Amino acid sequence: MDRWKALIVLGTAQFLMVLDASVMNVSISQLVEDFDTEVTAIQAVITLYTLVMAAFMLTGGKIGDMFGRRRTFIAGLMVYAVGSGLTAVAPTVWVLALGWSVIEGLGAALVLPALAALVAGAYRDRERAIAYGVIGGLAGAGIAVGPLLGGWVTTYLTWRLVFAGEVVLVVAILCLHRWIPIGGPRRQRVQLDVLGAVLSAAGLAVIVLAVLQSGTWGWVEPRNPPFTVLGFAPTLFAVALGGVLLWLFVLQERRREADGRTPLVRLRLFGIAELRSGLATLFNQNTILLGLFFVIPLYLQVVQGLDAFETGVKLLPVSVTMLAASMSGTLLLRVASPRTIVRVGLAVLFGSAIWLLTTIKPELAGVSFALAMATMGLGMGLLASQLGNVVQSSVAEEDRGEAGGLQFTAQNLGSSLGTALIGAILIGALASAFTNNIADDPRVSDAVRQQAGIQIEAGISFVPSDQVAAALAQSPVPPEEAAAVVEHYEDAQIDGLKAAVLAAGGLTLAGFLFTGHLPAGVPARRARPSGPSGTRLNTPGT
Repeated sequence: MDRWKALIVLGTAQFLMVLDASVMNVSISQLVEDFDTEVTAIQAVITLYTLVMAAFMLTGGKIGDMFGRRRTFIAGLMVYAVGSGLTAVAPTVWVLALGWSVIEGLGAALVLPALAALVAGAYRDRERAIAYGVIGGLAGAGIAVGPLLGGWVTTYLTWRLVFAGEVVLVVAILCLHRWIPIGGPRRQRVQLDVLGAVLSAAGLAVIVLAVLQSGTWGWVEPRNPPFTVLGFAPTLFAVALGGVLLWLFVLQERRREADGRTPLVRLRLFGIAELRSGLATLFNQNTILLGLFFVIPLYLQVVQGLDAFETGVKLLPVSVTMLAASMSGTLLLRVASPRTIVRVGLAVLFGSAIWLLTTIKPELAGVSFALAMATMGLGMGLLASQLGNVVQSSVAEEDRGEAGGLQFTAQNLGSSLGTALIGAILIGALASAFTNNIADDPRVSDAVRQQAGIQIEAGISFVPSDQVAAALAQSPVPPEEAAAVVEHYEDAQIDGLKAAVLAAGGLTLAGFLFTGHLPAGVPARRARPSGPSGTRLNTPGT
């Protein structure tokens, strides 16, 4: 039992990192009301949280190597607790973004790479595979508990209590920190690559910001951007700028290695095929998961009119099956390879997206919706059960801090892009469908069509149809014409949601392209590798 004490502490921290993101997703409507803002503002806050983590994960992993992984883990938890406390008392959406998105995000960027490396350092062989299965399962548990706990607290008390409770949970973890092994030797006399950290963070931030704002700015034709570039929307130019910054980051890392200085990340790691495949699949998985976990609660709350707790109950099937599949991943390794398990997970996930498309209707879909969500959780859980262990087991001990940084960079970059991209597709499809619907309806006058076009150009919002009806009731629009506009808006909401889920299904199919170099043999049937620790490994559990 003593050897699993570390896993209790590390697993609890992993649970904590996942919990509040799922709480936020089911509390979107309440947050919009509490802060008197719009869905897009809360979408930006959620995106910023994962973006801050993605942008600083590499730096967090390097700090763990420099100052010790357990020490960095503890410091990160302290920063995280400060952010949680500030979030609990946030009076405005800007303070919410500072406390949750920025301070908690920076704390998580210190905690998660250290956590991944500490798990890998504390366990070996099959025990490591079990440990990563448990970590993945506890991530699933956070997704399971978050919607229910957050939904209940948000509906009957206040969402702020969740973040106050996180402070208490961090204190409990800190009291047990000595259960965690120190986690590998500390690297002395290493300077942090500050320029590399700035370039990588800026490059990722600019790309995600451009995708997030694409629904408002437009991709090519400008909609309502703050400025234009040669008459075009700035979105693609911003994406290109982010790409240039990341290219400069690569040049900076190569220069530091050539000069004999320690880079933020050793580019040679990307020469490990298993690592590349694992990171790409993690990125893809989180793009899909967080994109769907943004738009589905919107569907349940804005279209179906459910409160936060009812939304949590509707999300329970995906959470339970994800937890079960994550925890059973090590058992599946007895009969199948990680590559096979991941591919089956992607196939199940794609099937669930197609199934979900058939359930998205103005009226509640009932059992069919619940089964589609349960199937989605099964696919996600199969992916979560394998990928963390694949990434960490593909590198040597001295590279695990950097691998942890890369692992959570991929995850959180996928999360931020998923929320931004799938959300942008939702808004874009809503605007397009609404425009087409009213254009073809003789009941809608040209004046109303023109006014609707102006509103769409200024940036359409995903709001309840009752709110649209109330706004029209206060305008000179005749009641019959207003009813037709509301009807078309409701239809456009469904079309937008279906477009978002369809995009997630397309990303799932694309995920198969990244699985070619995942471990292909069944661990229980293969001999253990005899090469040095720095060589490529053939088993995910060693």
